[in-house]
Amino acid sequence: MAADIIVTSIPDDAVLESIGAGDNGILAGLSADKIWVDMSTVSPRAGRAMAERVRARGALMLDAPVSGSVPQVQSGTLTIMVGGDEGAYARVEPVLRVLGTPTRIGGNGHGLALKLAINISLAVQMLAFCEGLLLVARDGVDLKLASDVMTSSPIGSPMLKLRAPLILDLPPEAWFNIGLMRKDVRLALAMGRQLGMSLPSSEAADKVLSEGVVLGYEGRDIAGLFEVLKRAMPQHQLT
Repeated sequence: MAADIIVTSIPDDAVLESIGAGDNGILAGLSADKIWVDMSTVSPRAGRAMAERVRARGALMLDAPVSGSVPQVQSGTLTIMVGGDEGAYARVEPVLRVLGTPTRIGGNGHGLALKLAINISLAVQMLAFCEGLLLVARDGVDLKLASDVMTSSPIGSPMLKLRAPLILDLPPEAWFNIGLMRKDVRLALAMGRQLGMSLPSSEAADKVLSEGVVLGYEGRDIAGLFEVLKRAMPQHQLT
């Protein structure tokens, strides 16, 4: 492999194994001083296991998942959480700064762990916001007015402010879809089980995300949770 730094971004643990293993996989092309930067959101367990196999080849691997959607990609303001060797991080930091703001969190897997912590918060925030909107809409409050006031209040996180228009007019193309969010929430739940702790709000989010998949919203943006809640509770129609 000619490149000194290899960057990948794939959807899940199975694909990570697929691109890493085999005669034509990334592992086969690695040698001393090479760095593999994987920007995927996979399980910390899978990330650490692959990093060990990379280390056995004399190379190093960093997990570097990102937080942010289309607007942050376009503006180069992604939040990048990096786990792995400190020296390897120093070498790749200038490359990562093209995409956003990287921070080394700790050893292999720690970047992935923090990404899952962020994503369960995104899922729960979006679910709670959509629940609140549906609640007041069922009582007759104008949706746009309610959304504007809610996002201007102390609960109005940057994520909610950006996605509120998508809730009111769900686009066909997703910034981050319900299927991938469910995958990340389930990775966090599995991590919690491994650490002997429960994640009750994540469990609630997983239930509604799974309902969204059943209803055909898997490829729609997470703002579509509002539509999922409407369809799951159709006894009173919105006007």
